[in-house]
Amino acid sequence: MNKVRILVVDDTIFYRKILSDILKEIPQVEVVGSANTGKVALSKVDSLKPDMITLDVEMPGMNGLEVLEELNKKNLDIGVLMVSTLTGKGSHITIKALELGAFDFIEKPSSDGSSMKENMEKVKTSLVPIIQAFLKRRELKSRFKSTKKPLPQITKPDYKSQTKKTLTKPFSLKSKSEIITIAISTGGPNALSKMIPMLPENIGVPILIVQHMPPVFTASLAKSLDSKSKLSVMEAVNGQTIEPNKVYIAPGGMQMKVAASNDGMRRLIKITDDPPENSCKPSADYLFRSVADYYVGRATGVIMTGMGSDGFKGLLEMHKKNATIIAQDEESCTVYGMPKAPIEEGIVDTICSLEDIADEIVKTVKSPSRLR
Repeated sequence: MNKVRILVVDDTIFYRKILSDILKEIPQVEVVGSANTGKVALSKVDSLKPDMITLDVEMPGMNGLEVLEELNKKNLDIGVLMVSTLTGKGSHITIKALELGAFDFIEKPSSDGSSMKENMEKVKTSLVPIIQAFLKRRELKSRFKSTKKPLPQITKPDYKSQTKKTLTKPFSLKSKSEIITIAISTGGPNALSKMIPMLPENIGVPILIVQHMPPVFTASLAKSLDSKSKLSVMEAVNGQTIEPNKVYIAPGGMQMKVAASNDGMRRLIKITDDPPENSCKPSADYLFRSVADYYVGRATGVIMTGMGSDGFKGLLEMHKKNATIIAQDEESCTVYGMPKAPIEEGIVDTICSLEDIADEIVKTVKSPSRLR
């Protein structure tokens, strides 16, 4: 079996043991060692040559972010999994690490003995799909090194010979988009930190983003993106009017959708505590459905890097109502999960690399209407 060799890094022996024990229970994992400081970790990376390291965010001397920066300087092809507490400081460092290319992050298990078994199971549940995604990403990178895979060809649907999977024919004419919606997950902070600053300050429409993250982290992400972008980026607040040239990020642990004001003249952000969808809260499907309802034929849906299939069903609804759909290509995704189903279903208008997504978004709000 092709296993992931992992080095566990944490300054506390309790957490090193807990995380090592959890990882050892995962068949695809081989724990090759542990380290209690950033400097020791860097030394062991050189000697053990792991595929991935779990990196404690807050460590004395050299924190997780500083270790990651050193790894980047050495240009080492190692996956980094940040282990973070749900604190302002922890979320800030974690977001910076993800922007620098850390593969993903998990919440640090609680030290509360009464719920230790439950906490360990929760961490294992988080780790398994991350490890699986990392293995797929490693295989994909190897494949792209050996052969350049062409982008999938987009063809017009044959509505005369519809199968059960085929959708009802949408309107024939696409209008300029009046709103941009983005779904993104694993690899998101890094991708967004590159893409959002490429958008012009006068784009003329609002942008709503669902990034799969827990509370606190989405606020840190918004703050970081705002410092890099020409647009105003914020964590969304319930009841605020949706305005052009602003980016609204769904708050972690809540759902976000579009609603109408009482007078019907404005569109508002509505934040709810509705249940998760696709095990996600916030969920892209939840947001996309509302956009499909309120911006018929005048919306752009963007699906980017991430695990799972959240966003697919919502994009189906947007497609039925003649939205323009943009998907990130397989090669530039950290994890080619979320864009895969929309591309294979044939509802995507444009497939492009991360570096081209901003330009494609601008085309949908600036260029003349296009026939499908």
